[in-house]
Amino acid sequence: MFDLAALRTAVAAHGIVVRVVIAAVQGSSPREVGASMLVWQGGTEGTIGGGALEWEATQRALAMLPEGGQRLDREALGPKLGQCCGGSVTVLTEVHDATTLAALDGQTVIARAVDGRPMPLAVKRLLARARGEGVPPESALVQGWMVEPVVRATRQVWIWGAGHVGRAIVSVLAPLPELAITWIDVAPNRFPAEVPPGVTAIPAADPAVLADHAPRDAEHLILTYSHALDLELCHRLLQRGFGSCGLIGSATKWARFRSRLEALGHDERSVGRIVCPIGDRSLGKHPQAIALGVGVALIRGDLRRSARINGRSAV
Repeated sequence: MFDLAALRTAVAAHGIVVRVVIAAVQGSSPREVGASMLVWQGGTEGTIGGGALEWEATQRALAMLPEGGQRLDREALGPKLGQCCGGSVTVLTEVHDATTLAALDGQTVIARAVDGRPMPLAVKRLLARARGEGVPPESALVQGWMVEPVVRATRQVWIWGAGHVGRAIVSVLAPLPELAITWIDVAPNRFPAEVPPGVTAIPAADPAVLADHAPRDAEHLILTYSHALDLELCHRLLQRGFGSCGLIGSATKWARFRSRLEALGHDERSVGRIVCPIGDRSLGKHPQAIALGVGVALIRGDLRRSARINGRSAV
């Protein structure tokens, strides 16, 4: 998928940026079609996988910076680059600046010719379906045209707390473009000096008030410094509704919370939709270890499944 927001940020910072994308794959490859990286003088972001493949693509991109333009290259990973994948990849390299970015504004699917031929009927049909039915196409090289849907966040993740575990979880989840992350704590100085791109940090003296305005399908991770605030957030989110809700804590903490939430009027089935503890105990209690376990559970949809299953369970 085409991460237009990341490209805009890079162009704003560096002026001229080269985007390198895997356009096609045959056989085994270190990354999939649509995987991309950005290259500018003095730095890179993202990855197309494969040490030798990425090195050569980066050098090619840097050589294109002065002149601009576009090129398509087919790389045999074994014979040419000495990699063990055994397949081949087609790499599209394009130079972008403020002018080329302006031409992409408002597009939900970015389709462009890579060999100068007119737009084929197959591409017209893909674009028509995207416009008419809202069905984005897969990233693909189609009859000389590269077609990529623009990345858009499809999941709302609200993270409550910017302590050590909150920071670790945000650092793990922030690079995933399908997640729109809202990060909440009680004061600006609770957040790191640099919040990752794409993360909305909200300092709020009374964070629980914001729970009343969260999207009803949002996925919540509650990890504040205060058990009282954690409890209030659980209470308000149970009233509001949520897609999933995970709470940091021990089995003892959760037993107390269950009792208190039921005393506040929530039935056992509703309370059971909250997952506590979160993470993977086998990984340990280091903040980064907790973040890895929580990240895997969130990406796999484990928290959503638990919320659905427990919400349907008879009591």
